[in-house]
Amino acid sequence: MARESERAVPAWRPEIATRREFLAGVGALLLLLSAGCAGGGGGSQGGSRAVEHRYGVTRISGRPRRVVSLGYQEHDFLYALGIKPVAVRYWYGDRDDVIYPWAEDEAGDADPEILNMPFGQLNFEKIAALEPDLIMGVYAGLTQEEYETLSEIAPTVAQPAGYVNFGTPWQRATLMAGRAVGREGRARRLVSGLERRFEEVRREHPEFDGATVAVASYGNGERIGFFSSQDTRARFFTGLGFRVPERLEELAGESFYGTISPERMDLLDADLLVWCQLASTEGGRAAIERDPLVRRLDASREGRVVFMEGTLDDALQFGTVLSLPFLLERAVPRISAAMNDD
Repeated sequence: MARESERAVPAWRPEIATRREFLAGVGALLLLLSAGCAGGGGGSQGGSRAVEHRYGVTRISGRPRRVVSLGYQEHDFLYALGIKPVAVRYWYGDRDDVIYPWAEDEAGDADPEILNMPFGQLNFEKIAALEPDLIMGVYAGLTQEEYETLSEIAPTVAQPAGYVNFGTPWQRATLMAGRAVGREGRARRLVSGLERRFEEVRREHPEFDGATVAVASYGNGERIGFFSSQDTRARFFTGLGFRVPERLEELAGESFYGTISPERMDLLDADLLVWCQLASTEGGRAAIERDPLVRRLDASREGRVVFMEGTLDDALQFGTVLSLPFLLERAVPRISAAMNDD
């Protein structure tokens, strides 16, 4: 993602702590929490509702007061709904600040504890010590065993069925968060309002409709990454009317991303070529621009390339109901210029 090498996409198979190990470490604490968490906690307001996800149905009563956000950008959805989580998962960038510019107004004076847990290494004891009454993990890539362990701490919402891990559309993630915290109406308004903004952009830019886009990450140049249409980054562009080439979709298979060798750089030669994750690229934009295999692409020679740099790159990585309006305002002019050879 954005500003440091830690921004590497979460892609990968977690190392799972067993439930036996977890219970041995925090069994006493769970007994103390069980009375308050078993029914969802959070008081009597908000009613009772059920949230469906990949591992079943989570039932939540009342309005949660102590929400832990384990999804890498899930706190954005919560802030948009007026919820300030007590703890937030660290992803990349500043280790002391997980609130990005587009979320500052909604977050206000929020000062969540930052959970610095590498992918696949959930600290169940630390999570339990936060005494949550709701755990959100739609964008956490939870395994079933992790979900079951977390559910012994508090009601837990995992990723929905039907999508690859880290491939949940922002609309679905917003609505799931809204239902979980008892603010479905607000979630629906957020979704419909942002969808109208995407529709407006598509009407203003008919050249986007049906054009192909390759969203890529250069890294160190040894293996070139790209993102499928199920990925948050590529979904921004498909929301504008672009489509990911079938050849890239096939290579990605059941994942949200794939890699190619530099010799197959030609697979990225779409109507629009987008380079992202520049902070994790050795040499940055200049290294990409001087690569002879990149320069050989029609998209490069004809100027149909967009470099997502700085905060724009951050907003693209997040792909939330808060970061997308920020991105629409600032990135669309660049995309239009590239598509119109300007």
